[in-house]
Amino acid sequence: MGIQTVKIGRIVVATALFVIALLAIYVIHALYLPVNVVFYSAILDGVIATALCGALLWLLPWFRPLDLVEKLQLLVIWLLLGYSFAISVPTVLDRSLSFYILEKLDQRGGGIRQDAFADVFTKEYMPEDHLVDVRLTEQLQSGTIVIKDGCVLLTPKGQSLARFSRFFRNNLLPKHRLLMGSYSDVLTDPFRNSTTAVDYRCE
Repeated sequence: MGIQTVKIGRIVVATALFVIALLAIYVIHALYLPVNVVFYSAILDGVIATALCGALLWLLPWFRPLDLVEKLQLLVIWLLLGYSFAISVPTVLDRSLSFYILEKLDQRGGGIRQDAFADVFTKEYMPEDHLVDVRLTEQLQSGTIVIKDGCVLLTPKGQSLARFSRFFRNNLLPKHRLLMGSYSDVLTDPFRNSTTAVDYRCE
């Protein structure tokens, strides 16, 4: 058996151990430990799994055929896998309106009148998913807002991110996006027809 075949075998085993460790750590964290933000928590799980499996690469003689560069490459790959898992599975399921729609359709027997969806979103989705509390908690933990005297205020970090987001949305999001059978650019400027007559501003 050639050295390259041996190395590939060790890499496959090490990566399988990483996946097992990542899933185990995630389940333990999700079920038994406090979580402030799902995405950040899942990212931390990936970092912990990478650190544990990385230690095995250096401590177990079985992994000696792998040289330093290969071990470092594995660490980077595992971190990327951990990030991909965090953003693609728990974060998507936690935040996704699309999955909520599917679950709500299933809950209501498989079908809901199309003209009732506005009420479903405002009267069911927001309270059922505690949408306001969840999103404000995430922004507080991210340092993009503060809450002071009953007002939600942008921090300098939040203002910078808002301006970047606004620039990207206006200039780099698709200008011809399919919305219910026709192509439109309305989502590149959702505030285009937003009313200025509001009474909820903080002075």
